[in-house]
Amino acid sequence: MFIGTLRLELYMPQCGSLKEKRQVIKSIIDRTHSRFNVAIAEVGKNDLWQVSSLGVACVGNSELSVRRTLGQVNRSIMATGKAEILESPLDIQTS
Repeated sequence: MFIGTLRLELYMPQCGSLKEKRQVIKSIIDRTHSRFNVAIAEVGKNDLWQVSSLGVACVGNSELSVRRTLGQVNRSIMATGKAEILESPLDIQTS
């Protein structure tokens, strides 16, 4: 079993309030969860208007499938145009 985690540091220059940021983050989380069946949540920078940290986790039977899924998640979030990804460290563990 392979467990992959991805931490995304997002920048959203269009957000002028926490309410706007939460709308953007909620849409990204909902869309990502439904499209890729991964666990995803906001894990940091909750009180800042234009930045956020998202954590994504995926489990699979091969390292390649986990890497592929998390890569697709990364590309999908970039393609929305709602947020710029500043950093996206990926970690894969075997168990």
